[in-house]
Amino acid sequence: MLMTENIVLCDVEDAIATITVNRPDRYNALNVNVKKTLLQTFKQVNENNSVRVVILTGMGEKAFISGADVNEFVGKNSETIKSIVNPSRAVSRYIDSMNKPVIAALNGYALGGGCELAMACDIRYASKNARLGLPEINLGTMPGNGGTVRLARLVGLGIAKELILTGELISAEEAFRIGLVNKVFVSVDALKDGVLELATKLANRPKIAIQLANQTLEKTWYLPFEKHLKFELEAFCQTFNTMDLSEGVHAFLEKREPNFAHH
Repeated sequence: MLMTENIVLCDVEDAIATITVNRPDRYNALNVNVKKTLLQTFKQVNENNSVRVVILTGMGEKAFISGADVNEFVGKNSETIKSIVNPSRAVSRYIDSMNKPVIAALNGYALGGGCELAMACDIRYASKNARLGLPEINLGTMPGNGGTVRLARLVGLGIAKELILTGELISAEEAFRIGLVNKVFVSVDALKDGVLELATKLANRPKIAIQLANQTLEKTWYLPFEKHLKFELEAFCQTFNTMDLSEGVHAFLEKREPNFAHH
């Protein structure tokens, strides 16, 4: 176990790091202290060479992350609120920059800042009881941690506008239908099993190829088409300098399962 404050737990086992927001009494709401600890924890697992996949979840069966701790909004103005939102943005942007896949396990409410943090992850799995949304409009504000950008890119502008402008929540099944989550499970226990199965599958894939493919996919959102194609070609060629490429090719030709060394 990595040493963090109790508000964020982190366990590493079999190349998989599980980061858990641990404020179940507050539906795992994000205050500044949680955000800063999350950032520190993500940095630790990203720099840990034994970790190849990261899971982000919340403690309990009611909430992934219910959003920002609204108590911190009281008395803030357009300048002072930045000290509250900037730590959120730092976590999301760091997840964007990571070279390891991050899976969000949505075990309940994923609202506001929690939904935004989930959207920064690479893959989202949800339990049937999960509810998702960006309800900031009901507080008289709007998403401030990439919600308007990531939601529109994930589900399309029209649906994003409807969800953000109404502030309405949607079920896990509806989130799956519109492409906001990748898969829905019948229970939190089934979700944990499904996420672990996916994480194990990714951890067993060749490490460098996974990293390069993930980086290339991430650039879909902001690189011009021709530059993106060029980046893809360079990433593809880099895999041919790895031991795992040689192992994968030989295993295919020899009709056996590859034994990747992650080099």
